[in-house]
Amino acid sequence: MMEYDSFLDRTPSGAVVAGTAIHFMVQGRDADTVSLVLRKDGEAAASYHLAHTAEAFEGSTRALTVGLWWYQFAAAGPTGDGVLAPSRSGVGGSASWYQGEDEAPWYQLTVVARQETVPAWYQNARIYHIFVDRFNNGNADGHVNAPKANTFLYGQLSDDPYYIKDAAGEVVRWDFYGGNLQGIIQKLDVIAARGFTALYLSPIFEAASNHRYDTGDYFKIDPVLGTLADFKALVAAVHARGMHLILDGVFNHVGRDSRYFNAFGHYPTVGAAQDPRSPYADWFTFKHFPDDYASWWGVLDLPAINKQSQSFHDFIAKGPDSMIGYWTGLGVDGWRLDVADELDLGFLRQIRRLLDQYPERVLIGEVWEDASNKVAYGARRPYLMGDMLQSVMNYPQRALILDFVLAKQPAAAVLQQLLTLQENYPPAVFQSNFTSLSTHDTPRVLTVLGENMAALTQAVMLWTMLPGDQVGYYGDEAGLTGGADPQNRKFYPWGRENQAVLAIYQQAAAWRRRPVLQNTAAFTGFTFGAGLGVVRESAGQSLVALFNPTDQPMTFTPAQADLRYLTTDQQALLRAATLSPHGQVIQSSD
Repeated sequence: MMEYDSFLDRTPSGAVVAGTAIHFMVQGRDADTVSLVLRKDGEAAASYHLAHTAEAFEGSTRALTVGLWWYQFAAAGPTGDGVLAPSRSGVGGSASWYQGEDEAPWYQLTVVARQETVPAWYQNARIYHIFVDRFNNGNADGHVNAPKANTFLYGQLSDDPYYIKDAAGEVVRWDFYGGNLQGIIQKLDVIAARGFTALYLSPIFEAASNHRYDTGDYFKIDPVLGTLADFKALVAAVHARGMHLILDGVFNHVGRDSRYFNAFGHYPTVGAAQDPRSPYADWFTFKHFPDDYASWWGVLDLPAINKQSQSFHDFIAKGPDSMIGYWTGLGVDGWRLDVADELDLGFLRQIRRLLDQYPERVLIGEVWEDASNKVAYGARRPYLMGDMLQSVMNYPQRALILDFVLAKQPAAAVLQQLLTLQENYPPAVFQSNFTSLSTHDTPRVLTVLGENMAALTQAVMLWTMLPGDQVGYYGDEAGLTGGADPQNRKFYPWGRENQAVLAIYQQAAAWRRRPVLQNTAAFTGFTFGAGLGVVRESAGQSLVALFNPTDQPMTFTPAQADLRYLTTDQQALLRAATLSPHGQVIQSSD
């Protein structure tokens, strides 16, 4: 029987730097010959004969160039020819046997120009994600700053969000609660006390909507949120506490009601919708001037930026006077790029080159899938080769956590996919990925889990035990519920926090401060029936976390577990335990 496991039988593991040779070992002797079949993405495959040792077939590749590479093994022997390849497409781990290469998937090898790095402050950041209008009003009398025309304010801050739409489904009356920048400043000590070390704010630049993904002016704080002086005060207050600030960069589209498009004539500038000779004309693509134009997913309120517009790229990211240069110069520590898949690759590189001129800044992309092999609009997106994104929104890991807790995927499949992410990503990216349980684009975690407190505890603790920067969506820790937008954007329940939920998150914050749960700590795992085990090790300390996703008690004994990915020393850490339904047991060496 021939066996191969990419998590065990390839060295070095994980993403490698160009020029590195990779060593492979196929276990067993039931074949006469075994060849490595290797191909670079988009190119033809080549075969390399592996040497036959007493118990295995072994060999190394030549030095590999930057890009994605794919491999499988062709074996020939007395029982017939076949292919050793992953059990299914998109995962690593143990190989399966296929009769023909046409039906066999491929293992992935990520080869980067350089291993990505992240700022020291970001390596173990716990980030608080604030949808600014919905967090806190810092005005003493509670008045809303500069209310916008044709909008409405809620009678009570506890009211549920609600849209008023027209027959075409477009929002015609935006709703506001009045959260502002001064309100964030007033709550910074509360945020810090809950263990968060950085803020990530939803867009803060002038716009017509409450979410502000329809930018009206990239150089102006939305008056509803406050003034430039308020922003500078926020930056100073954040930094005074040793915290950091990440802003949302929305560069794929702007607002129809913006100084750049200016469809309604609200701005003094000549917008692209007003005159084909506008200085902003090449930012947009008109099918029929002025009312038929490319927009984000067909939403007319969001005219899409022409991806080839160098004048727009330079406006955003050329030098200290550009949009990113200006705000970064005022102390912004990082940027999260909205819909990164829709941005030109050259533009992404330009943004990264600019940010690299500022010490200790980070560039994060909104990518919903495995960012190491993402295909968008028919083309591979080389985000993680060392010259674009340093981190991405870790939606795959979020999905695995929730699927495990809800028993939608078995533990073995969840572990296989977690280890695949570790194998595919550069180490710094995997360790510091932007990992949320809820966002403004997803239902709240408590709602996803049916408001089951045991399930919530398990999800939060698994989120805490796994690598990745923890990103807490405002109000999750207070017990906010809500389905899809707009229900996931309620106002923070000041004075009405769910204390039981708050205690779960506080416990997680306390665990996360331990050195053994810092992101550089080694990570592996194991399964025991339906249960999942997580192992973390750092500087002589170790931690084993056991999770039972079922509604029945479970007994863990090392002898009955699948420990193939644990060393002998790691296996010696394990102790028998009984887990309650949807419960967890944490065994620590300290």
